[in-house]
Amino acid sequence: MTAIEERLTALEAQVAALTERLTSTPAPPDTPPTLEGTFWALDGLKQRLPADGTGAVLYTGTVRVADQHYDWQYGRTVDDLLDGDWPELATTLSALAHAVRLRLLREVLGGRQSTGELAEIEELGTTGQLHHHLRQLTAAGWLRSVGRGRYAVPAERVVPLLAILAAAAR
Repeated sequence: MTAIEERLTALEAQVAALTERLTSTPAPPDTPPTLEGTFWALDGLKQRLPADGTGAVLYTGTVRVADQHYDWQYGRTVDDLLDGDWPELATTLSALAHAVRLRLLREVLGGRQSTGELAEIEELGTTGQLHHHLRQLTAAGWLRSVGRGRYAVPAERVVPLLAILAAAAR
């Protein structure tokens, strides 16, 4: 391949990339801006899906909190999600539907992992109430016991939790 042919091939690739960016579906007016102003994750998902399918949902994240780093990506087809047993998810979701439990998750993610540290936060209620909420979160899989009286958000739950919070915040 000559130098001119190589330059022409490179220019064609650049024009194709620019055309794709200009013709991609714009965000609805209420949608907050995405990283770098484009739908790069969505475009990548679309490229991996069959054209005749019903679509897919993907969430992904890279998170650093309290000196811990989490990378996570998960996706499901729309058919899988619509065919799933939604009532089965009620316990997992209802565990998040309490202000004290959300506060507990935030505190544990922030580094307060022992019941003693958590009990120092007055807004969380009595020690009995604290243990009740910790049991609810643990039973639903949002917390894991990592030693006597110590808790952590399981690594596989960090990005999903933040994705749920992002969706709830609209």
